[in-house]
Amino acid sequence: MAARTRTKPDATRKKRATPASHHHSVYVIYLRDPEGDGKAGYYVGMTGLSPEERFENHKKGYKAARVVTRCGERLVPRLYQHLNPMPFPKALEMEAALADSLRKRGYVVYGGH
Repeated sequence: MAARTRTKPDATRKKRATPASHHHSVYVIYLRDPEGDGKAGYYVGMTGLSPEERFENHKKGYKAARVVTRCGERLVPRLYQHLNPMPFPKALEMEAALADSLRKRGYVVYGGH
């Protein structure tokens, strides 16, 4: 009987697919002067859409947070991209943790329920 040999993984092999339950994302939006005091802020949210799609919905006024429609400038992917995607319960937890982290650093934060 021939001995089995292990083969090295093929570099062209596709990454393991993300489980279907991992389709939620957290996102952070930079807000320009939301309180009229000259200081910037952030909005932290969670979505089953891509962060880009959700931001567009906010800007169009569809299921939107008024502060984002009025003051939302852009997404801040460096604050959330490494976390996504995740299952719904983890996204709920992460949304609150991300908002708390920004508040502790002195930022005005909306959302993050």
